[in-house]
Amino acid sequence: MMTAPRHDWTLAEVQALFALPFIDLLLHAQAVHRTHHPANTVQMSTLLSIKTGACPEDCAYCPQSVHYDTGVGAEPLLELEQVRAAARRAQEAGATRFCMGAAYRAPRARDLARICAMVREVRALGLESCATLGMLTPAQALQLKAAGLDYYNHNLDTSAQFYGAIIGTRSYQQRLDTLAAVRAAGLKVCCGGILGMGESPRDRAELLRTLANLPQHPESVPVNQLVRVPGTPLQDAPPLDPFEFVRTIAVARVLMPRAQVRLSAGRESMSDELQALCFLAGANSIFYGERLLTTGNPDVAHDRQLLARLGLAPEPPAAPEARRAAVADATG
Repeated sequence: MMTAPRHDWTLAEVQALFALPFIDLLLHAQAVHRTHHPANTVQMSTLLSIKTGACPEDCAYCPQSVHYDTGVGAEPLLELEQVRAAARRAQEAGATRFCMGAAYRAPRARDLARICAMVREVRALGLESCATLGMLTPAQALQLKAAGLDYYNHNLDTSAQFYGAIIGTRSYQQRLDTLAAVRAAGLKVCCGGILGMGESPRDRAELLRTLANLPQHPESVPVNQLVRVPGTPLQDAPPLDPFEFVRTIAVARVLMPRAQVRLSAGRESMSDELQALCFLAGANSIFYGERLLTTGNPDVAHDRQLLARLGLAPEPPAAPEARRAAVADATG
């Protein structure tokens, strides 16, 4: 019997999940996963950078920040036809969701109008659409909703306590305010964090607790492994224990049972065996093809081979519509 998702987790409860024996935690997470999701199915998303570089934010992990010399040049917003062609390629490769990322602190009005046109083109192909454009006002969120946007991505990155060590140009509350504006507009939320930035186990628990205690859980929870980019302040960050990464996936699955938990940045450096453990722990979504903004991503052929070896099937093209109908039924 399904139980209603909780929004009142305590830090001690979340830490107790992290402290479970590894195999027990994975078994628990897989049981939760199979209660709420089809077994052995992975949702495929493709992420395209539609405007690269020259971001005024100082996020310590980001090669697109103007504060760091990483060799990433500034590129203007792509033309509509370029985005349309990329979306078609993604669809032909098996993606069911097309995500567009732009290096903004917040989008300008004239750029947002062009992005809304991109959203309409993506939706016309039958793909789910997602955008990550920085901070949004309530009016901007409504504009994107009217264009047909399905998901808005805005990560919390880490715990509120550790956040100031990573970002100084935008507050944690500003991130929460954007999430609230997105929800109020009726958009689905894609929100997660980055592991391996020097945060403590408590920070990882607090990040997941914050996400799980939002009034409504994010529909997608991307879990990123830090990509250590030369030129950024985190270029020499020590690697995270792979088992700790898997534990975080598993705890996210338990806390947010209906969310799609996505393996995101950093997957290029993960072994097939580590990715298999993540799927066992409840991950059921990956970024697939193209480049992951400005860092690498495993190629389509390798992903297909890995999924076939594990007996995992891509989410069928009809699944996004079925999910939208299920959400509508659940919310009345």
